[in-house]
Amino acid sequence: MTLSFFDQFMSPTYLGIPLIAIALTLPWILYPSPSNRWLNNRLITLQGWFINRFTQQLLLPLNPAGHKWALMLASLMIFLLSLNMLGLLPYTFTPTTQLSLNMGLAVPLWLATVIIGMRNQPTASLGHLLPEGTPVPLIPVLIIIETISLFIRPLALGVRLTANLTAGHLLIQLIATAAFVLLPLMTTVALLTTTILFLLTLLEVAVAMIQAYVFVLLLSLYLQENV
Repeated sequence: MTLSFFDQFMSPTYLGIPLIAIALTLPWILYPSPSNRWLNNRLITLQGWFINRFTQQLLLPLNPAGHKWALMLASLMIFLLSLNMLGLLPYTFTPTTQLSLNMGLAVPLWLATVIIGMRNQPTASLGHLLPEGTPVPLIPVLIIIETISLFIRPLALGVRLTANLTAGHLLIQLIATAAFVLLPLMTTVALLTTTILFLLTLLEVAVAMIQAYVFVLLLSLYLQENV
């Protein structure tokens, strides 16, 4: 039976049990937990340095009220980065290609930033819906446009992550299939296609890291507007 190119994005099941739960819990098992020793090994030291540098860079534009989100944003970054990178391995499943999962992460976190802004500074939060100096006839139109753009934010977060990873996986599978088919027919073209596939895989590694960072960075920018 010939499989469709989109079958790789189906959530795998075993005996009727969805295995996406295992894929979601696997990243937490891979990372070593810090020890009580004075001197840690190189892996834990590198892990701590990366988390500290990322958290410092992410929270730099935020005021102290937004620093409470440091643990959540750093954990989300590591979680998304691990899922995206593990999904590039052969015979694996990438949960972040599922729009439902990405929306399940984006909507509650975006809604939390909006609720925090409406609770702590409602005037400033509502002021974002109407730019200063707007002509009176344009006020109703701009309020509607800004409100729509506000509610589109979580959809853009989820769709951006899903679309970039899905497109990359499909492109890798298409080029790999072409290289496999051309190998017995035109060896030179197949080798050239394999080289392109290798370069594309390196690009997808960069995309996996960048998309995880962009997801968390946009959340921090939304938080910056409301704290």
